[in-house]
Amino acid sequence: MIQSAYQREINKDEYHLLEDFLYHAIYLPPDIEPPQRRIIYEPEIFVYVKDFGGKDDCGAVAEKDGEIVGAAWTRIIPAYGNIDDKTPELAISILPEYRGQGIGMDLMIFLFRLLRERGCKRTSLSVQKDNPAVRRGGL
Repeated sequence: MIQSAYQREINKDEYHLLEDFLYHAIYLPPDIEPPQRRIIYEPEIFVYVKDFGGKDDCGAVAEKDGEIVGAAWTRIIPAYGNIDDKTPELAISILPEYRGQGIGMDLMIFLFRLLRERGCKRTSLSVQKDNPAVRRGGL
């Protein structure tokens, strides 16, 4: 059953939630034990959320029944999907119990609308080929 969620721009007082969503964004095959949460503080990972809120940062959340169940955000950072200093890299994360319900696709569409309004013409996404979102056509 497809669950609907309300998408909106992230509020400044919600930026701290990106750390949790960053952890949930780490793709793991079903038979792999999740890493300890402290992995997000590795510099090459933490760059996705550190000091979020700069002029080039853009973020959105999906909310269902008053709970934020997903987040998508972009930054221009020297990370895995970096193309150049004008193309933001996308990060997206849906809480595990809400995945596979179309919430992520709706959230990306909303974020892309925000980016277009800012004059952004493209984004970058680094994703592992084994991630099920690739096969679902979500990415």
